[in-house]
Amino acid sequence: MKSKKIVVVEDELIVGMMIKLKLEKMGYSVAGFASKGKDAISMVGAIHPDLILMDIRLKGGMDGIETAMRIRDSYNVPIVFITADSSKATRERANLAGPQGYLTKPFMDEDLGNIVHSVFYNSVDGVGEVNVSA
Repeated sequence: MKSKKIVVVEDELIVGMMIKLKLEKMGYSVAGFASKGKDAISMVGAIHPDLILMDIRLKGGMDGIETAMRIRDSYNVPIVFITADSSKATRERANLAGPQGYLTKPFMDEDLGNIVHSVFYNSVDGVGEVNVSA
């Protein structure tokens, strides 16, 4: 089976590296990492990932929602938002980008694994939301 390529877009380097390590421990390949929307868009064009894990808050001029919308305009790749901001206004705006799911920070390794697995393998439960409260 072909290895699935994941791009992680996260403004905090330490958080991004932890996500990368967790995914690799689960057997997934993290093909790229970006902290700015502009860099993420370029990376997606070069790598053609199977999934993007996108933080909503990013460095630079674009947030994760705008970045996701721009990616959707050019590429057909599933996006899962990872965010600590679960406000109704942010969620409504994020839904405009058509994400495959949400992962609310802080999250457990199991939650990360479940949502990635459901995107890749269309589990019976479907793709949805994983909310973990602190």
